Amino acid sequence: MIEMQEEARVRFTNQSSKGNQLKFLKNNIWYKSDYTGYEGLAEYVVSEFLKRSTLDSTEYVTYRTEEINYAGTRFLGCSSNNFLEEGAQIITLERLYGNVTGDSLYKTVWGYSDVPAERLKFLVDAIEKITNIDNFGKYLAKMLTIDGLFYNEDRHFHNIAVLMNPPEKFSLCPFFDQGASLFADTRIDFPLDGYIYDFYDKVRAKTIASNFDDQMDAAEKLYGDTIKFSVSSHDIEEIFDADTLYSENVKKRVKDVLYHQKSRYGYLFHCFSEKN
Repeated sequence: MIEMQEEARVRFTNQSSKGNQLKFLKNNIWYKSDYTGYEGLAEYVVSEFLKRSTLDSTEYVTYRTEEINYAGTRFLGCSSNNFLEEGAQIITLERLYGNVTGDSLYKTVWGYSDVPAERLKFLVDAIEKITNIDNFGKYLAKMLTIDGLFYNEDRHFHNIAVLMNPPEKFSLCPFFDQGASLFADTRIDFPLDGYIYDFYDKVRAKTIASNFDDQMDAAEKLYGDTIKFSVSSHDIEEIFDADTLYSENVKKRVKDVLYHQKSRYGYLFHCFSEKN
C-alpha cells in the first residue's frame, strides 16, 4: 500500500465527466484512485493489451494497479510514470481549438456533418493545421480502435490531447486515460449486478459518432488498419493473475468483456495464437 499525504495531491479545475478521481504525484509517478468503480483495473488491463500490440512502447502509458491510503481511507487505483518532460504541457483538443478560433471544437465537429468519416477528416485537418503534427489522422485512428475495442465511453475532446513544448511546438501525446473502459463505472451506468449484454447496447462513444463501430469504420476507411494485437487466452489469464487487488467477480466480468470483444473483432487479432 502506498501512503499519500495532502502535499502529493494534485487538483484539476477542468475534469472530464468521469474523471473526478483523486490524483497524486509522488516521486514523478502519478497515482489515481478509483471513483466510479474499477478504473484502475481498466487502465492496467488496457495497457497490458497495448503491450501485446503493434504499437511501439513509446506510444502508450503503462499502468499498474495500486492500493492507496489517503486521509485514513483505503482506495484501489493505479499508477503510471510521469511521461511529461520538463517544460512540456498537455493541452486538450477542445482547449487548443478554442484558444485559436474562439469556437467549441465539439460543436464545430458535430455540426459539420452527419457522416463520421467527414467529421474525422475535418477534425484531423483542423488539428494538423494548428499544430503542424504529421499523421495526426493515423494517431486518432489508433485511438478510436483502442476505444472501440475496450468500450472507452469518455473519449470526448476534453479527453484527447497533444503535448505542447515551448515555444508552442506540438507533438503527439502517448495514449493514456483508459479508466472509463470495460464498463468500469459500476456506480451508475454499469452496475456489477446488471446484465452485461444490456451494456453492449447501452454504451456510447463520444468522439465523432455515438456508435463505436461507426467510429472504427470511419477510421479504417480513411487511414486503413492501424493496430493489431497478439493476445492468447493464456495471456489474458496471466494479466489477471498478476493483479492481487481487485475481486474475482470484478476480474471475471472484465475477462468476459475482453473475450466477447476478441470474438467480435477477430480481424484485430490476426496474429492471435492459442497457447493452450
